[in-house]
This record gives sequence, C-alpha cells and structure tokens, in this order.
Amino acid sequence: MQDHVTPRRVVILGGGFAGLFAARALRRSPVSVTVVDRRAHHLFQPLLYQCASGILSEGQIAQPLRDILRRHHNVRCLLAEATDVDVQARLVHLRLPDGRAMELPYDDLIVGVGMRQSYFGHDEFAAHAPGMKTLNDALDIRRRIYQAFEMAETATSARERQQWLTFALVGGGPTGVELAGQIREIAGHTLEREFRTIDSAEARVLLFEGSDEVLGAFGRPLAERAARTLRGLGVELHLGTRVTDIDAHGLMVRHKDGAVTRYEARTVLWTAGVEAPPVATALARATGATQDRAGRIAVEPDLTLPGHPEIRVTGDVMSLNKLPGLAEVAMQSGAYAGRSVRHAVEGRTKKQKPFKYVDLGSAAYISRGRAVLKTGPLHLSGFLGWLAWLFIHVAFLTGFRSRLGAVLSWSVAFATNARRERAFAMSDADAPAEPAPEQKAPSPSA
Repeated sequence: MQDHVTPRRVVILGGGFAGLFAARALRRSPVSVTVVDRRAHHLFQPLLYQCASGILSEGQIAQPLRDILRRHHNVRCLLAEATDVDVQARLVHLRLPDGRAMELPYDDLIVGVGMRQSYFGHDEFAAHAPGMKTLNDALDIRRRIYQAFEMAETATSARERQQWLTFALVGGGPTGVELAGQIREIAGHTLEREFRTIDSAEARVLLFEGSDEVLGAFGRPLAERAARTLRGLGVELHLGTRVTDIDAHGLMVRHKDGAVTRYEARTVLWTAGVEAPPVATALARATGATQDRAGRIAVEPDLTLPGHPEIRVTGDVMSLNKLPGLAEVAMQSGAYAGRSVRHAVEGRTKKQKPFKYVDLGSAAYISRGRAVLKTGPLHLSGFLGWLAWLFIHVAFLTGFRSRLGAVLSWSVAFATNARRERAFAMSDADAPAEPAPEQKAPSPSA
C-alpha cells in the first residue's frame, strides 16, 4: 500500500443518497473525505411531489449536508459543480457558485451525481413543462398548480377557465402517478368551497404515457390496480401516446393509430425520462468507459471503471445489470463503494465480493389511504399498500426532525385534507400569456 504523508484523499461527487452513504461508510477510516455538490443540502427526492403539492415543506425533505455530516470529522463539504475529471493527474475540475474554477486532487473518486430531466431531444419543452428533480422544481410546480386555480377564478371566458383548470402530466411512472393523484385531491378536497367563481372539483387531470400501462415496472397486476384507482379519482389516462409539441396553452399528442390531438392546458408537467449530467459524459470520455442511451456509465461488478480501480460510479448514473434508478440502489451502491475504499486503506488482501443489490421493493403513493408496493413476491395495494409506503418513507427520511415533521404534516393532511404548505412566490415572469387588454376581470360576487 502506498505510504501517504497526508491521509488518503477521497472525493465524493454528489450529496444524494449514494454520496451520503459512501461518506458514512468512511466515517471512521483514516482518510480525508470531500463531498462535492451543486447544492448545500441533501434532498429526499422520493417525496418531492409532496413538497410540490403542499403537504410537506422544503425543510422536511431537504437537510443541510454540513448538518448531516457534522459528526463525521474526516468529512468536509464543498459547494461546487464538477465539470470534468483529469484521470491522469487525478484531478476533479470544479466550478464554484461565483464562476471561479477550482481543481480538487483525489486518490479515490466516488461518483454519485445522479440523473437530470430528459426531454428526449426536445429541450424547448422545458420552458412550458417543468420536470421535478430539484427543490426549485418542486416549488415551481407548487406555484403553477395553485396559481392555475387563482387564474381560473378571474378568467374572462369559459374556454380560458377550462384551460387553467386542465392539468397535463407527461409520463406514467411513479412521479407522474403520484402528482396526478395529488392534483385530483387538491382539486376535489383541499380547495373545496374556497373559490366563488369556479368549482375546483371540475379540474381535469390528464396523464399521458407512451406504454400501455402506468407503473409498468411494478408488474401488470399492480399497474392495473393503480390505473383503476387513478380513474376512480377522476384522472384521465391516455396510454400508448406520444407528446409531439408543447406550448404555453397546451400540447399536441400522437395516438397509437397515428392521429394527432390538441389538448388545451395551461399547466403541463414533465415526469418522463432522465439523462446523465455532462460530467458523466466527461468522465466516460476521459476513461474510455461506455454509456447507455441515457448516459449511464457501465461499471465493473465492483462498481469501478475498467482500467481505473480508483474510480467508482454509484447510484442512478451507474449502469450495472439493468438496476433501476431507485433510492435503495443508490444507498446500497454508495455504502458498498465507501466500504471498498475503507478495505483498501486498511490493507485487506481478500478480494471484495461483487456488488449485489438487495431489492427492498418499490412503492408509489396514489392518494390518501391508497398506494401500491412491490417487494419480491409480495404485492400490496390500497390501504395496506399505503401503510407500508408510510412505514418505508418514515424509516428512510434523514434526521429525527424530518421524520417528526413529516409525520405531523401527514397526520394533518390525511385527517383533514388540509395542506399547510401551499404558499408560493410570484415572479415577474408570471403574467398570463397573451393577455387581452380590452377585457376586464369579473368583479367578485358579493
């Protein structure tokens, strides 16, 4: 083992589940760990939709990385974005928030940068159909949802009112299903009797999915149950469809038979597709590693890159045995990578076993008291699925305060239909599209 004058330098790119669990695995190791992330917080992404829909606050799903790792005395956090990797000099090139460049040397590199939203070559859709991968995305979607009802209240025509009361979601995976169910609950229960001109319950929620079923990864039985539940809530499912265009007033959709239909909706949300961030492509180019269509980097069974045993790729951005992009995969692969470094530092000669993912199951919340869960041969739906979903998410939330706050917020929301986190901020760009100056908003009724 090489004799270092200073502790072995371990750089972890990403403060998500993979990076966090890697850092924790190295807590008592004689190494110097630097966790690099574009944001100063760790985000519990599986509950982003609950922040967007007003059940949970930002602080309940995001905690400062420095606070989480404050007892890890060999770990420091760095607010920066990784832009490139020099594998020969073992340097990570960073961009700081103020635009300055920085170089960070490493002896071991653990990559857990996650994935970002993909529009499948139509990045122009992003202006009208935001995705939901970050805290800012969730707050933007919250604003769009609740603002739509406010705009409908002052609409000057029935057509405009219906446009504002129509919500379109593109993508029938867990995020799309969860958001669709939340919007229907907001419209039918949370906002009940709050408006004077509109009936919020008349809001339409359209869910577009390219395959023939929602939640396809859960298997046909659970997918069919989820579809029945969504239809029971009033969600309109459009399966086997492909979105071809999106603008400020709606979207164009191609159906199986080739027919193209225009749907008018002022709120379109994108919940389909992910791709690797640019630094993953830079790393693959520098190491000669291969990437799949979404940009995930192919790794060896021990999560290292071919020819580069000092680099380990973890979480959503790794490609291994077709593992899904789940939080549990990120947690387990991050912990494995951290242990691998620890074993190397300790000088263990026994070869470590290949990474093996233990499937703890997948869950999707549809509405109050209804969820689906799949773990091995066990399939749950309805109220039992919801209880299992509740237990899993409470268990995995980071920090006692986050768990307690989430439980209290869920208790209020589930018992009373109230959502305490409905506040949203307006911006200068929030003026209605194509306003008609000659029309006047109707006066509030007495």
